[in-house]
Amino acid sequence: MSSVSSLSSASTDATPAVTTALPRLSLGRGLVYLSVAGAAWGTAGAAASLVFSAGDMGPVALSFWRCAGGFLLLLAARLVRPRGGARTAARGLLRRRAGRITAIGLALTVFQTAYFAAVEATGLAVGTVVTLGAGPVLIALGARLVLGERLGLGGLCAVGGALAGLGVLFAGGGDAAVRPWGVAFALASAAGYAVMTLLTRWWGRAGGTDASSTTVWSFAVVSLCLLPFAAAEGLVPHTAEPARVLGCLLYIAAVPTALAYALYFAGAAVVRSATVSVIMLLEPVSATVIAVTALGEELNAATVAGTLLMLAAVTGLAAAEARAAARARQEGAA
Repeated sequence: MSSVSSLSSASTDATPAVTTALPRLSLGRGLVYLSVAGAAWGTAGAAASLVFSAGDMGPVALSFWRCAGGFLLLLAARLVRPRGGARTAARGLLRRRAGRITAIGLALTVFQTAYFAAVEATGLAVGTVVTLGAGPVLIALGARLVLGERLGLGGLCAVGGALAGLGVLFAGGGDAAVRPWGVAFALASAAGYAVMTLLTRWWGRAGGTDASSTTVWSFAVVSLCLLPFAAAEGLVPHTAEPARVLGCLLYIAAVPTALAYALYFAGAAVVRSATVSVIMLLEPVSATVIAVTALGEELNAATVAGTLLMLAAVTGLAAAEARAAARARQEGAA
């Protein structure tokens, strides 16, 4: 893991072409990117349930096809995008950043695979609430200890409100069995998510971060890590509805993967880590809305209360982040 100072030096020594190719995203746009990414992540579960119901594809194989498909779509987009003289310089930056891409790719592998294992071991409700509940706590602690980012009283209240909303949301989903191995997998998934978020923020603060390269090659790392396990599970499902399975896989690869993670890595590089973790709780909110409106699940008081609590926490923390950035700009101008 390279130091912040060496990253800053690399950014300073970059050619004008690279600086032009890697502009720094504004905070406001970063917040929008993260919100869209969180909402898109929430659609993956519904699409995955359609895949599982149409054949015998397992969760690891689905995760492999998700990441491999996302990698191919993002790589194709980069190849057709005109980049001019910056292409050669960007390749040089990619070689120097191979270590960070590998680290983020490994963290993403743990995040996704351990989550599927948690769901299989202890159920969707418990696996999700432990993973998404532990994630913001680990990220807030890591951001304070490693990045020196102070959350503040308002931020603590927002994180607490988001976690309370998450608990209420899933408490209304019925009885669930808590199994130690499943909780352990969920905590491992939360740790992978925290590491991925903190690394993205750390390197993003140094400037010159190419979110597109990070996303593309991180998915290449994840695909290579998952391939042997997916092959053992069965890469090609047996199904009587191949068109339905293929359509769902393409959607999962394109929207909640290629698009959502590209937006996530871009936004996470410029937004405080704890704020990122709370905004991404839009994922269960989005999933709940889809379950009620499209899948016919019951809308009860717990669902409404949990959703409103989480939306309030996300909105409040995003507004506080924007106000803090505005004050910093005014102080800098003075």
